[in-house]
Order: sequence, then structure tokens, then C-alpha cells
Amino acid sequence: MHPRKTELAHTVLQAHRAPLDLRQRRALILCDGNRSLVELSVLLGTDAAALITELQRNGYLEASDAPAVPVAVPAASPAPAVERRRSMVAARIYLLDILALQRNPTAAQLHKVLQATREEEDTINALQLALAHLPAITSDGYAQRVRARLQEVVPEAHLAAMHENAMLPT
Repeated sequence: MHPRKTELAHTVLQAHRAPLDLRQRRALILCDGNRSLVELSVLLGTDAAALITELQRNGYLEASDAPAVPVAVPAASPAPAVERRRSMVAARIYLLDILALQRNPTAAQLHKVLQATREEEDTINALQLALAHLPAITSDGYAQRVRARLQEVVPEAHLAAMHENAMLPT
């Protein structure tokens, strides 16, 4: 199953003041029709199947190639799921999806820059650049939520560099 956003989901994500919590917003952003439920479980944690099912019931997601209700996702132990969530790939994908949602030429350019990175140092620099421009593209509150989420997923080895440049809250 590869869940994807419905028109309702696109509308809600654009509003930024929708009745969704941060975890539901993250799931909607990541459900692009290309990621499988297994991939989403790695990014969202072990309860991803229940979260996706709830979003489907509420009309925010639809299945693109399988039944709308997921059958089962292999349960992972809590420690590895948390460890897998803290990765440069997760941080990069999350910010790429955030930038793709913005209807702004600067966001589109930042998306291209981040998408072109291959080395970790280049990725960190692109993340910092995007975070520096985000408040000008969107609201301060939204930019703060994005920074907070990145603090959760950026590998600990790179958190210090992100804090030094005041891109993440301390």
C-alpha cells in the first residue's frame, strides 16, 4: 500500500491551522503515494499503520495500489524505531516535503539545492539555508514547528552544528 493525500489533505496542509496534531501533519506530508506503509513505519514509528488508517477514515488519505485498510505491519522494538527515525535521510526527506508544500519561488529553489546534496556536510548546509529562509516563506510558528521536528530527526552528531548556527532551538 502506498497512501497518498486527498484534496482535503492538501487543503488542510495549506491552511496550517487545521485540526491536526503535529504527528498527523507529519504523516500527511510523508504520504506522497510513493512511500509504502513499511517505509512510512520507519519514518513515523511503530504505530504508523494505525495513524494511516485513522487518516484514511477521516478522508485525508487514499490507497493508491492496495486496500485502504492496512493488513499488518511488522512490529519493531521501540529502541530501533527511535534510532531509525534519527537520520540524515529522514531530516532531508522531511524538509524536502515541507519545501515542496510551499508555493514560493524561494522554496522551490531551496528544494532544488537540498535535493542535489549527496554528502552529509552539504546536506547540513542546505538544511541550515532552508531553515534560515523558512520564516520569510511561511509563518514564524510554522517555521518553529519545522525546526522542532528537525531537532527530533537530525542525527545527534550534527545537532551541535545546527545549534551553533541558531537554526534549531536549544
